[in-house]
Amino acid sequence: MTKKILMVDDDQRLLRVVSMYLAMEGYEIISAPDGEAGLREAQQQRPDLIIMDIMMPGMDGITACTRLRTDPKTADIPVLLFSALSGSEDVERARQAGANHLITKPFNLVGLAEVVNSLWTSEAPPITDV
Repeated sequence: MTKKILMVDDDQRLLRVVSMYLAMEGYEIISAPDGEAGLREAQQQRPDLIIMDIMMPGMDGITACTRLRTDPKTADIPVLLFSALSGSEDVERARQAGANHLITKPFNLVGLAEVVNSLWTSEAPPITDV
């Protein structure tokens, strides 16, 4: 069964590139342009993973992740956040929001795919940047 990934980012170019790469890796990709739309898609689609940018207009990724964790329908979906921010306080905010992993931008697609693949194994890395 193909795993479904929800990509949430306001940068349409990045969304397109990452979505195409992960689709080539065998994943079904759905997307949303912001945190509010991402929450709706997560509730309707029940993806196997959510990859979300932290810095977005309107609802940011930290707020969206926190809301995902408090909703019984979405609380158990792994969330991978990515951001241009990489300080220890940003990592801690992601951890407190319930993220499973944080990747800092810029990132390489191979490294992203490795983290995505690891989220469904017992070898899942702790929350950190790649």
